[in-house]
Amino acid sequence: MRSLSARRSLGALALAGAALLASAVPAAAHVTVQSGNAQQGGYTAVAFRVPNESDTASTVKVEVNLPADHPMASVRTQPVPGWTAVMEKSKLDKPLDSHGQQITEAVTKITWTANDGTKIAPGQYQDFSVSLGALPTDTDKLTFKALQTYDNGDVVRWIEEAKDGQPEPAKPAPTLKLTKAAAAAPSAAADQHSTDSTGKQESAAAAPKGSDSTARTLGVVGIVVGVVGAALGVAGLRRRSGQS
Repeated sequence: MRSLSARRSLGALALAGAALLASAVPAAAHVTVQSGNAQQGGYTAVAFRVPNESDTASTVKVEVNLPADHPMASVRTQPVPGWTAVMEKSKLDKPLDSHGQQITEAVTKITWTANDGTKIAPGQYQDFSVSLGALPTDTDKLTFKALQTYDNGDVVRWIEEAKDGQPEPAKPAPTLKLTKAAAAAPSAAADQHSTDSTGKQESAAAAPKGSDSTARTLGVVGIVVGVVGAALGVAGLRRRSGQS
């Protein structure tokens, strides 16, 4: 009986331990797009973060497709040591207006390929930075479908789009959230400059009035002093005449 009870206890402990280990294993990492601030109509720098999910193979190529329904006139890659970036352009059905110029084609795909001796090994990740703009103003998100190729030939397709009210797909496509552009507020410096200018103008306008009033007051005082002085002088002359 004791032996049976001991076995049952050990079995329960084993199941509990397995459950604990399962809960401690982190969720599979996804290819994501990182951005500090992406405002509609603006420009931003993003980083496509690519973690290696395999325990035995290394990532040697990453392909990112830019949204064809929201093309951007300016796309630039930041050099990544050991990787070669190639941008592919496509003709646009509707030209883009960028700083007064008509853009008839835009980048629709970027491929990073590892040079010899370079790879994203198991347990590692790599960021691939890109400058984008101008961001569209008619949507609050951009979806970038990506493909991750391993040196054993496996290809992971990060192309599934998440839908509201449904669980996250197994291989979600990297999604960039866009915030609304802040309303253009008057410059504080401009306001201060305007206030200062107004104040100075008001002071300048008030100065002549103040000067005129002061001059008039001094003039009246001078006249009074002059009259008093003259009166005292006459009184003094009369006194001298009477004494003599």
